[in-house]
Amino acid sequence: MSTLTDTQSTPAVREAASPLSPASMPTGLPSAIPAIPHAGYYQFRPFNIGRWVVWGLFALILLVAPLVFTSSLSQTMLTQMGVAIIVCLSYNMLLGQGGMLSFGHAVYSGLGSFLAIHTLNMVGKGLPLPVSLIPIVGGLAGVAFAVLLGWVTTKKAATPFAMITLGIGELVWAMSLMFPEFFGGEGGISGNRVTGPKPFGITFGPQIQLYYLIAVYTFICTGLMYAFTRTPLGRMLNAVRDNPERVEFVGYDTQKVRYIAFIIAAFFAGISGGLAALNFEIVTSEVVSGPRSGAYLLFTFLGGATFFFGPIIGAILMVLAFVLLSELTKAWLLYLGLVFLFMVMYAPGGIASLIMMNLRVAAFGRLKELWVSYLALAVTALIVLLGAAGMIEMVYHLKLNAALGPELKFLGVNLNAHGVNSWFGCAFVMITGLGLFELTRRHFVRQWGDIQEFIEKEMKRRESL
Repeated sequence: MSTLTDTQSTPAVREAASPLSPASMPTGLPSAIPAIPHAGYYQFRPFNIGRWVVWGLFALILLVAPLVFTSSLSQTMLTQMGVAIIVCLSYNMLLGQGGMLSFGHAVYSGLGSFLAIHTLNMVGKGLPLPVSLIPIVGGLAGVAFAVLLGWVTTKKAATPFAMITLGIGELVWAMSLMFPEFFGGEGGISGNRVTGPKPFGITFGPQIQLYYLIAVYTFICTGLMYAFTRTPLGRMLNAVRDNPERVEFVGYDTQKVRYIAFIIAAFFAGISGGLAALNFEIVTSEVVSGPRSGAYLLFTFLGGATFFFGPIIGAILMVLAFVLLSELTKAWLLYLGLVFLFMVMYAPGGIASLIMMNLRVAAFGRLKELWVSYLALAVTALIVLLGAAGMIEMVYHLKLNAALGPELKFLGVNLNAHGVNSWFGCAFVMITGLGLFELTRRHFVRQWGDIQEFIEKEMKRRESL
């Protein structure tokens, strides 16, 4: 990657490039490393207390979560959330930080899963490798395939990049059924994680032991990916996303920046795939499929691709949707699609952007004025959802369970899919909720506008002081 030459460098640029200067140190990691000696004394970088608190809370949550949620279902979901957090954050390195819309990210997490499960089987045959290091094998597999496929993929940006990733994803998915020796055909490849050396008696048989292994990987990978955002390469990736022409003008190769970021993202995706292989002890062709890549895109966007913590929220929602929502209703994909549609229309920044906007309002002491409006919006939206969901469930019952008769129970209420009363009741509830929601929304918009106007005036007043 080319950089500015010495003749182009200003004193400020040369100072920033110095390996001992504060500007060259990653600002994302708290440090007490002494800075350059100046005038006979040392200057120390102050600790970022807020960042220490946030990371400490994150570690504490990972530590105590299985002690609070003790059921086997809860621990299984927590384990899957850890895996999902890593893969969604790795996907956001492409989408949120690099502006690269990928439709084939599951290729690298999935191939990491296959290499990890094969390695696990080799450990069972005598390979002297601890089971706890198998996810690293998945990460290295992701790197290897990213090095092979990424150069072609990153030659283009924007829509061509998305189409290339889609094509590669479909190619690998088709190959997974063409080469059963490696991919295992439709049945996939299975393994046994209770094998190999057992230091301190840790076998990874109990779910709680596997959870803590995944929690350690989740914390370390999250920290490393956050540190990446504070490095010069991470900053340059943001510049490539925002203004690639200007980046080329100052002497950087945008393809190389995208290529290196693509490889790093594939490494963390492969680690998540390796952890998933240990968790499920079976890997099928579904892990490299287009729907899996689409799920990463959908939930990363829902969480908020423009904020680092957004994909963490999206990963939690993904597990909740796949495990819980899918058990509650057969129409869960329809509900998920509707949520995605409304988020794109009204909150394109995702849930994280909504949180940050309200934190901004809270910083100016005006959030308490919105609680009544938020409560009214939630209640009226719930009324609309209940009415619409009743009709959706009756449609699905007629199409999928017609042999069971027209009667069904929805949230404790008996509905008749052939009865006019049920349809009229659901429609009435939905229309009434829509009317109330619209009235509440208009009041909220006026209230929100007044608060934003106050914030702008207050900011200008503070700047003038």
